[in-house]
Amino acid sequence: MVETNRHITVEEVRKLALPLGTQVVAGDGLLQRTVSWTTVIYPGDSATSKALQQDEIILVAPLENDNSHPTLDLEIVRWAAHIRAAAIVLSDPPSPLAVAEANADGLPIMTLPGGSRVRLVEKAIVSLLVDQKSQVERRGQQIYRQLTQISSRNEGMAELINAMARLTNKAIVIQDKRLQILYSSVQPQFVAIWDEVEQFLRKADNLPLEIQDRHRVAEVENPVLMQSLPLPNMARYVAPVITKDVGRGYLSIIGFDTDLDEVDQLVCEHGAAACALEMAKAKAISDTEKRLRGTFLDRLLIGDVSQQEAVRQGERFSHDMLRTHVAIVIAWQGEKEPSLRRLETIINSVVSSQRVAALVWQREREGEVLVFHATDEQDPVTASMKLAKTFASEVRRQYPAARAAIGLGQAAHDISAWRSSHRDAVQALDLAVRLQTDTPLYIGDLGVYQLILGLTDREKLQKFTEQTLGRLLEYDKRQSGDLIKTLEAFFACHGNLSQTAEMLIVHRNTLLYRMNRINEIAQIDLNRPEIRLALHLALTIRRLLTLN
Repeated sequence: MVETNRHITVEEVRKLALPLGTQVVAGDGLLQRTVSWTTVIYPGDSATSKALQQDEIILVAPLENDNSHPTLDLEIVRWAAHIRAAAIVLSDPPSPLAVAEANADGLPIMTLPGGSRVRLVEKAIVSLLVDQKSQVERRGQQIYRQLTQISSRNEGMAELINAMARLTNKAIVIQDKRLQILYSSVQPQFVAIWDEVEQFLRKADNLPLEIQDRHRVAEVENPVLMQSLPLPNMARYVAPVITKDVGRGYLSIIGFDTDLDEVDQLVCEHGAAACALEMAKAKAISDTEKRLRGTFLDRLLIGDVSQQEAVRQGERFSHDMLRTHVAIVIAWQGEKEPSLRRLETIINSVVSSQRVAALVWQREREGEVLVFHATDEQDPVTASMKLAKTFASEVRRQYPAARAAIGLGQAAHDISAWRSSHRDAVQALDLAVRLQTDTPLYIGDLGVYQLILGLTDREKLQKFTEQTLGRLLEYDKRQSGDLIKTLEAFFACHGNLSQTAEMLIVHRNTLLYRMNRINEIAQIDLNRPEIRLALHLALTIRRLLTLN
């Protein structure tokens, strides 16, 4: 007998030497027994005549036909229990009696996948017992082949995750670059705590520091890292999913810290590589669909698409073109802003998370991201405005120092009106840029602004502003006052004094004093409607002239 470097358990034999797909059918909780050696039993052999030592694994070759020896597996189980074998590995499915006997005797039974050659299985077990390192390397190659074959057969990411769960008997989670969980496989013992596990996984700060920067993960020497979880005795192996030297997601294998072993580490390493293939393939398909969708929308905007073709193309994109749509156009403000691609990513993430029916297209030449939102039929503008505000909120959250302008067009109740809705949205976007606001603007609310922007005599506009606001501007400049600011808040609150005081964070009496000073200094009467209109217009014109 060749002396091994350390004790090997039945579970390690299952993971490292038995064919992938071997199933445990009895004694699942008894796989930590030590294995001393292995012996092959053939149907024609007299099993009881074989001299076996304690803790051997008994390999049973397949029967020659279904009826050659119907009670052989039961006899072998009784004999194996008597000599205190470590486990039995059968080539054929066991009888119910054999399974019941094994469970009663506390003896693990495993069955090989169809087509397994018992002599090769024996060789793999012996190799593990005498040279564990080499067998681990071979096992890694087998795992990688099996996982990549799943991808090459187009069985999808879900099957990859399920295969890893079968190989490890651990929970498996694949996340995208934003840490959204794409697929997971949860073991029954973790169901009660799984919500807490997911909360931990979704926080970027909880990633190991070495792999937090997804643009540098390719430089990490050991891509598989072990990390404790904030739950009793829980840990994970985590590896970045890398394509083209950039992290596209993260693969985690989660279990009790004492159960995670080198096979789990191998599965994590090779599983991340297989997931990278799957993600690269999915991205290529997505990019192709984006280009097709973009070409279609560009043709639609120049009037080169009939309604019949539009409906047919919409079916290809799983989108109902006959619903009422509102065009939403989003663009960065300023020159040193993030890329348009980043903006498109934010918009797509909101559309996906909100489960919104929308067509999204990054129009690079125009510097905009276009969204055609299949909106609410009864109140289209309100529904689309709500979505646009979500876009703005998410941009602020991800890029606090940046600012995006957002414009909404009129509701298009048929496909022929999509062009005009987009044209309206671009006008609203242009005004948002001029006003330097990231509040979404709807074209239907901008009549006064459009009128002012349409006037070309800048000198007359300037003169009107100076005549109306001049005394107040001079007072504020001389006294470092807030009268213009107070007036803007007054109109923003539609003349409601309580709301105006709240907006300015001043006492109501302070506000009343300021309003009286405005009347006195400007020599006006704010109670007169025509005076209010003139002041409001003057403030608007001043704002536009200042920005332009």
